[in-house]
Amino acid sequence: MTERRTTGAAGRMLIARGLQALLARSQRKQTEVAKLAGVSVGTVNRYLGWQDRAQLRVPTMRAIAEACGATPSERDALVKLVTNQESGWMDDLGVPEILDPLVSFEGYAEWEHVWANSLVPGLLQTRRYALALHQATDARLDADAIEAKVDARMKRQAILDRSPALHLWVVLDQAVFRRSVGDATVMAEQIDHLCEMAERPKIDIQVLPDSIGAHAAGSGGHFVVLGRNDESDPMASMSVVYLELHRKGLYLDSPRDIAEYKLIFDDLRRDAADPATSLTLMTNARQEHTR
Repeated sequence: MTERRTTGAAGRMLIARGLQALLARSQRKQTEVAKLAGVSVGTVNRYLGWQDRAQLRVPTMRAIAEACGATPSERDALVKLVTNQESGWMDDLGVPEILDPLVSFEGYAEWEHVWANSLVPGLLQTRRYALALHQATDARLDADAIEAKVDARMKRQAILDRSPALHLWVVLDQAVFRRSVGDATVMAEQIDHLCEMAERPKIDIQVLPDSIGAHAAGSGGHFVVLGRNDESDPMASMSVVYLELHRKGLYLDSPRDIAEYKLIFDDLRRDAADPATSLTLMTNARQEHTR
């Protein structure tokens, strides 16, 4: 029996965007891809168009990916997405760049909500902060490999300068400012950058003070909820949760998981200091590093 899988909206979007990127790179026409894959042009269009919620066939996905010129690792990543989405899916550091899930989701999303309990989120890191962080977490890599990782992070931040702008809302645990990454000058520069970014109309930054004590996120770590709301075309709407783990990311797109993390984030921003008070807390944290 042919294996079929039902995928969520976020997973289908990621698969479609991956195939579209492969198709563009190959410079092949859809009719050529259909012929090489042994399927109809309509089937190719359906796999490229993520709003179609029809079930996906693993052999068909494999054939279309190969016809689009996918490398073995790119093909296997797409097949893995099809087969492992019923309860979320993992992404490790070996994922091919063209299929990077977080970059793909951010490219489509209108809004992104981030809870950061120990480090400044990647979208708001300075280059020196990111470099110091990678030097600590990837100490066994050579300097060139670390620089490449930092370059990729800086490139990802371009999403904040697009038009229309992504609406980024970040809640930072006050503990983030006590964890020194690099030296005092790196931390001072990083906090200055946060204060500057908070002035942008589409970026909200709040600090959750220590005085709050126990909070809605409990002992859980860094998470991201991002998506797009399209009332005129609900099939074009998308939401996904990203949980950052050590060297891996877990993506969840079930309605129940998304609703739960949205509620957690709402509670966190309710308990966090307002933007003006948050700026004061960040300024005070900067002074602690430069005494």
